[in-house]
Amino acid sequence: MACPVCNRRKAQRFCPAKGESICSVCCGTEREVTIDCPSDCTYLIASRSYGQERKKFDWSKLPFAEVKIPQSFAYEHVHLLNALTYTICVFSRDNGFTVDTDVIASLQSLAEAYRTLSSGLYYENPPDHRLQRELYETLKGGIEEFKKSEAQKTSATSVREADVRDALIFLTQLGATYANGRPKGRAYLDMLRSQMKPEDLAKPDSNIVLLP
Repeated sequence: MACPVCNRRKAQRFCPAKGESICSVCCGTEREVTIDCPSDCTYLIASRSYGQERKKFDWSKLPFAEVKIPQSFAYEHVHLLNALTYTICVFSRDNGFTVDTDVIASLQSLAEAYRTLSSGLYYENPPDHRLQRELYETLKGGIEEFKKSEAQKTSATSVREADVRDALIFLTQLGATYANGRPKGRAYLDMLRSQMKPEDLAKPDSNIVLLP
């Protein structure tokens, strides 16, 4: 049987996204490009592992390359990072077309806004793309909810804008290290989801620590 994607090569590899077999070449070249691969596809998982192991890390190409957030920040601000992760995961769950580029663009735009805020100004430049802008606004709302929640804790100190800024930069840079550049890529999103148990979606302040 011919591959239904190229109509030339022999179909030998079952594609769960297509519900039928395709050839290995199309699986490799169209994966997360024209084919919207499910996260549990064994070929997708293997390719991500292979790609991540061989990915060359160039810090100068990351967003906010001049900023290096120490790993200790993740431990010190675990609840803030978890609240942001929770917001992203719920949004992507409810908006199935969300991909890594959407998440990174939204995080980066919001981090820029908080960077100007920490300098005494506030300038917003939300993404133009509808989905990215919606996630941007959802993250803003999530941050405000987190601040209110922390303020209600008698022993909690107020959440600093600089900490929110650094958390957003941290997650932006983390996303850039996981993203594979494919239009339908969700390697970063799947990594964030993997840090959460199903019950964590209803409890954003569980003790999850994300490290780059």
